[in-house]
Amino acid sequence: MDEIDVLVVGAGPVGLTAAAELRRHGVGCRIVDRLPAPQHYAKAVGVQPRTLELWDAMGLVRAALDEAVPMRGQLLYVDGQPGPRIDLVLPPDVPYGFAALPQYTTERLLAEHLAHWDTHVERGSELVSLHEEADRVRAGLRTPSGPAEVRARYVIGADGAHSPVRKAAGLRFEGDAFPEQYMLGDVEVDWDLPEGYGIRSTHHGPDGQVDDVLVCIPLPGRGRYRMSMTVPEELSTDGEAADGVQHGLEGGRAPELRHIQAVLDRLSPQPAHASSLRWSSTFRISHRLVDRYRSGRLFVAGDAAHIHPPTGAQGMNTGIQDAYNLAWKLALAVRGLGADGLLDSYHAERHPVGEEVVGRTVRHARAGIGADADDLDVVMRREAQLLVGYPDSPLVEPADGRPPTGPAPGERAPDCRGLERELATYSVRLFDLLRGPRHTLLFHVGPGTGGPGTIGAGTAGPGAPDDEHVGTAALAALSAAHGRLDVYAVLAPGAPAPQWRLPTVRDGAGEFAAAYGARPGEAFLVRPDGHLAGRFHPPTPDALVGCLRRTFGPG
Repeated sequence: MDEIDVLVVGAGPVGLTAAAELRRHGVGCRIVDRLPAPQHYAKAVGVQPRTLELWDAMGLVRAALDEAVPMRGQLLYVDGQPGPRIDLVLPPDVPYGFAALPQYTTERLLAEHLAHWDTHVERGSELVSLHEEADRVRAGLRTPSGPAEVRARYVIGADGAHSPVRKAAGLRFEGDAFPEQYMLGDVEVDWDLPEGYGIRSTHHGPDGQVDDVLVCIPLPGRGRYRMSMTVPEELSTDGEAADGVQHGLEGGRAPELRHIQAVLDRLSPQPAHASSLRWSSTFRISHRLVDRYRSGRLFVAGDAAHIHPPTGAQGMNTGIQDAYNLAWKLALAVRGLGADGLLDSYHAERHPVGEEVVGRTVRHARAGIGADADDLDVVMRREAQLLVGYPDSPLVEPADGRPPTGPAPGERAPDCRGLERELATYSVRLFDLLRGPRHTLLFHVGPGTGGPGTIGAGTAGPGAPDDEHVGTAALAALSAAHGRLDVYAVLAPGAPAPQWRLPTVRDGAGEFAAAYGARPGEAFLVRPDGHLAGRFHPPTPDALVGCLRRTFGPG
């Protein structure tokens, strides 16, 4: 019987992300999928800016940018008339925009990335049983070469809406289904609408309700879109899923070009001819949320944990963040370095996110993204998944009131540009420092007036730390993190370098101070997933160690 640290079930974007991150963190894993080959379907196509940030940290973003096309916005049409135009514009502090990429390309890039660690998807291997033991999970597999058993310390179910892992864990998956049935088609059209814009065209019936819809998302290639629309009567089915979860692609007769053309004839903003049908299917939509993301040594992520309408391209991206959140925690647990409650924090952090996404996408599916009466900047950042945060996490040091400016503990740690390193003739980004798979501690060194070697003296007020105190705090933090911590001093433009030999960068453009609301002498602890674990002013050893002890055990 084979022994492994983590078994990942399911090789879609979520499972591949989990496996790749586990390997990047130095954890052994196997990833299995019941399908004999990847599916060449453009299912999930929207890639959010936050996902591109994660791919940046993983070392995958260049390959993704080479393949993706920009998503510039959405053109709305209601009963044949133009509606409000939505431009997907983000502030300049966000390093990536919205993108479109077929799911099969995303899976290929992730699989190639995973192969860098000599780890490959075991195709045609289906999970048939799970039995949790005291310190392992015994997994039975049906493989191309016959039955096999694997003993894993942990199992991640990234195996979709009908997840066998979720069922074996006894988790509830409550929700409901939309009565409508839809169809998808990957086609080309000859209209001259602006490139990079999605199209949403709806028609209202006599009762004022939407009775016809066409949604088109641009794909790489000239005039190419993934289109979704209401299914015609001749393709409608009454099939009930065996487990009661009606979600995703269905079998049966696939839509033909003529079915898609008929919808374009009714709803296209201008006359258009569809051609080059690469793939089509019918599908149904449910909205469900698992009651727990963890049961003992079993975890669920992605569609195994939450399913909802595809509005706003939230599903795959939320699942990728699930996997990214879980992998670094499992890595510490496998090494015996995690605090007792570390793995419970996965549910504590991600379940509220899943709940919010399910509720929001259901609301937007019925009324449109513009239905929320929020500030446009807030809407854009939320759709980009830049507002995902964990303020109530057991791993996060509670703030004493919200900081005057900058991110609060639990929020995403923003990027900033214009950082200078002494031996580099080019400026670097803060994300360059956060790319490693460890926690990062940043000491902000203000423009002190107390002479060389002081940190923030004369500006930070009473108790501003000097070199000796910073050194003591950094060493205490390194010890509490078992050395799995990168430490930097971020120097304000006029600040002298500290005498204690910290790696340093200079905030030449002042972007770090502005983005973080950094006070002289303040320290910021950033987690491996790019969220702020705490900010400390002053950064005493006790405060830093206390925060790190939420994540790291005694070892």
